[in-house]
Amino acid sequence: MPSNDARNLAQAAVPTAAVGVLAAVVSGVVAGGKGAIGALVGAVVVILFMGIGLYVLQSTAKSLPHLFQAMGLMLYTAQLLLLFIFVAAFKNTTLFNPRSFAVTLVVCTLTWVAAQARAHMNAKILYVEPEKTEKTEKSGRAS
Repeated sequence: MPSNDARNLAQAAVPTAAVGVLAAVVSGVVAGGKGAIGALVGAVVVILFMGIGLYVLQSTAKSLPHLFQAMGLMLYTAQLLLLFIFVAAFKNTTLFNPRSFAVTLVVCTLTWVAAQARAHMNAKILYVEPEKTEKTEKSGRAS
């Protein structure tokens, strides 16, 4: 993964992980041990889904740049649907507190999207590839 892609991933994953840990602490205080487990599972699910999505989106941008915008819209829609399916699948679980899981899932998703938008806004990405020439042309008059 090129350094710019890794930087974007880190700039989105680190704040999301921090919010996940904070949610686990709050859920642990409010709902006990099962609340903390539910919050941690929710944070891990978001980081995995969004991280894989970012990787897929970056590889699509490099190989098929004309499909980048459509792929981005489709990818975010699919991610939100998958997160909704996770909430629905685990709503009656006894492994962890489903309410803590769902709230953390939403909060971590919003954190990821906001952090990714901030990282993209602060990135200095060239939108025009500079041409590489073998000889640099001399400026000025030839004598």
